[in-house]
Amino acid sequence: MSSLTTYDTIEQYLTAQWTTTPLIFENMPDDLPDDPAHFVFVEIFGDFFDQASIGAETRSANLWREVGQLYLNVMTRNNIGTRKARELAGQLIDLFRGMEIGTVIFREASLGAGEAGKYKANYYAMTATINWQRDE
Repeated sequence: MSSLTTYDTIEQYLTAQWTTTPLIFENMPDDLPDDPAHFVFVEIFGDFFDQASIGAETRSANLWREVGQLYLNVMTRNNIGTRKARELAGQLIDLFRGMEIGTVIFREASLGAGEAGKYKANYYAMTATINWQRDE
């Protein structure tokens, strides 16, 4: 679970920039049609929040770093191959490449790492993973 600051930063940016398919964030209602259509399921995960510096007068005055991953699960209809899923995942990665939005810096990205593609009900999932960090 990421901090609220990180979640809001990513959710607001992604919602404003991505209009190609519907976006569904964790525990949000989905208004997907009965006929399977492409969409992106978004998960924002924080690995840890840790002290990144020492020596400040008080412990809370040191630099604190939150790091985590943005999982963009591109869901396409089954039995159409992986090209469309790869295309959409690549476009999503490009939205964040080299970006620093507010206090969130987006770093390495991978396509299909860990879960190179799998079937879920009427959908095929291709996950784009983007590492991020935020300092405070």
